[in-house]
Amino acid sequence: MLIASMKINPALYYSNEKIINALYEASKDREVQIWINDLRGKRPDSVNFVGDVLAFIKQGMTSMHISVERWKDPMKLRTGMTKAELDSLRKGWDLILDIDCKDLEVSKVTAELIMEALKFHDVENISIKFSGGSGFHIGVPFECFPARFKGQNIVLLFPEIVRKIASYIREMIKPHLTERILKIKKEDQLKELGASLENFDPFKIVDIDTVLISSRHMFRAPYSLNEKTWLVSLPIKNVKTFNIEDANPKIVKPKLNFLDIKNPIEDETKLLLVQAYEWASKEESKKPQLANLPKVKKRISEENFPPCIKKILSGIREDGRKRALFVLVNFLLNIGWDIVSVEALVNEWNKKNYEPLKEGYIRTQINWYKRQQRALLPPNCINEMYYKSIGICKPDSFCKQIKNPVNYAIKKSRTKKRSS
Repeated sequence: MLIASMKINPALYYSNEKIINALYEASKDREVQIWINDLRGKRPDSVNFVGDVLAFIKQGMTSMHISVERWKDPMKLRTGMTKAELDSLRKGWDLILDIDCKDLEVSKVTAELIMEALKFHDVENISIKFSGGSGFHIGVPFECFPARFKGQNIVLLFPEIVRKIASYIREMIKPHLTERILKIKKEDQLKELGASLENFDPFKIVDIDTVLISSRHMFRAPYSLNEKTWLVSLPIKNVKTFNIEDANPKIVKPKLNFLDIKNPIEDETKLLLVQAYEWASKEESKKPQLANLPKVKKRISEENFPPCIKKILSGIREDGRKRALFVLVNFLLNIGWDIVSVEALVNEWNKKNYEPLKEGYIRTQINWYKRQQRALLPPNCINEMYYKSIGICKPDSFCKQIKNPVNYAIKKSRTKKRSS
């Protein structure tokens, strides 16, 4: 297996004319952001000519990231735009399913099952590429979706439509993924990945991004390098036969396109959409609503917060800032905090993170809650992708009595009132 210390000259790799053309083709009508090692380039940015890619290379580009959405004019994007403004600028989007796992073998199995699930729904125009790390991106181009769905222009259904498809596929493959992983991984290997045989949940070790899919969401461009491994984010034909050595930049030759739209089959995703929305509707009816919780008349103070929330507020030291933000905002809004107070606290919290989230990202999330004027419940405590995996699950004796951080705060504050 290739390692991060391998000697790669990004400028030399990107000097290949075929690589340059591949990046140019992948970037059309998309927002672009380049990375120069740990430095993030400006947003928005775009590619209109091959020369724009050359200019990025001269600046020292180590990787290129592109938007899931396609835009009429990416340079008109700005932070804090309303949904209506984004909708008016968006010309399309692609279905991108991002498989995130530390174990390549598990990622490959997950990718196989996702592609089988898509084909089960008569979707044939499926692309797959290695992420350059230990995961994969699976894509279906916008041209394969109907122009309208449920009486609406399908362009306007992003990101809701992608979230529902991703969640539906995730649930569909869960039992099969469980079976496959348990066949290829021994108990000690599962422990190394942070899971156990008892009540095994495959999504404790592999994730398919659902909640964090949002407008202006970006992913690594095909044929871009990955700075952590110096491997290529490589489009591939067959995930089963993929070998990580295939992504060695010294031997990569662009042959395949990711999101090939030469021969799209219009409406081939219609069955997938119908099934995903029907499943999502049933799931929505099962969700506990805010009304099921004790009504909070007065804002609950920080002294009654559960350990996980206090841990978040001390700052995130590694990956997991966006998940932590999702938990934090929904927690606060469910325990009597108004959105103005939440925004102020979140901005202070962000300064404590190992690397602050972009102000524009936080503003966009806060604006969504302002428009919705409601909050979701944060994930339950058993959801390890939101608590244990980002290192914030540090239960105390009171945690044994609750299933959700919101319940903790409500019960803790009421217990203190009764005892005072």
